[in-house]
Amino acid sequence: MISITPLASGSTGNCYCVSNVVTPPVLLEAGISFTRIQRGLKFGVSKLSGCLISHEHGDHSKAVKDLMAHGVDCYMSQETAISIGAPGHRLHIVYALEKFRICGWEVTPFDVEHDAAEPLGFLMEDGVERLLYVTDTAYCRYRFEGLTRIMIECNYSLDLLREGVKSGDIPLSHKNRVMCSHMSLDTLITTLKANDLSRVKGIHLLHLSDGNSDAEQFKRAIQEETGKPVYVC
Repeated sequence: MISITPLASGSTGNCYCVSNVVTPPVLLEAGISFTRIQRGLKFGVSKLSGCLISHEHGDHSKAVKDLMAHGVDCYMSQETAISIGAPGHRLHIVYALEKFRICGWEVTPFDVEHDAAEPLGFLMEDGVERLLYVTDTAYCRYRFEGLTRIMIECNYSLDLLREGVKSGDIPLSHKNRVMCSHMSLDTLITTLKANDLSRVKGIHLLHLSDGNSDAEQFKRAIQEETGKPVYVC
C-alpha cells in the first residue's frame, strides 16, 4: 500500500513523500527549504532512498544541493542537472523512457511539456502498485495501463484565468505562459479519461494555482467524471 504525504504543493514550492510498507520512502521534488523538508519528514531525511526532480524551476528543486550534501541520491535529467548546477556523486542522470531502480521501485521517466530545459514525469512501480506522477505540463502524450495511484497537476480553470485577464488582475503574457506550460482542469479530465482507471484507488491533485483554481470545484468535477476518490494536495 502506497502512502503519499504532501510537504508542499503549488507555485511557492512542491515536495511529496511517497512510501510503502517494504522500501524506504522516496521524495518527489525538493522545492522548499531543506529545513522544511527535515521538519516534514520528522528529521528522517537519512531514511530516504532518493529524490526525483522533474525540472529545474526553484519551486521543484530549491533544496537539491542540500539533500545531496546530506547523503540523499537525487535523480533528474541531464539538462535539469546542468540548469541547477548540481554536481557530485549523489547526482544520477536519467533519460526519458529508460527505466531505473531506486531500492524496490522501478521508475520510468517520460518527457512532458513545460517551459524548462528537460522536464520529466515519472511512473513508479513496486510490483503491486503503479503510481503516475506528472506535473508542470500542458498535457501528457502518454497513456498508462494498470495505474493504482495518480498524482497529477490541475493548475487552473480556463474560465477563472479568462476572468483574471478581463479584470486586469492577470497580464495577458502570464495567461499565455500558463496555458502553454501547465495543465488545466479540462485537459486533466481528458487525460484521465484516456487512461486505464480501473484499478485506481485515488487521484491526487497537485500544483493548484493560487488565483486561477477552485479546489472544491476541481475535486467535485473530477470525482464526478471518474468515479474515483480525489484528494487535493
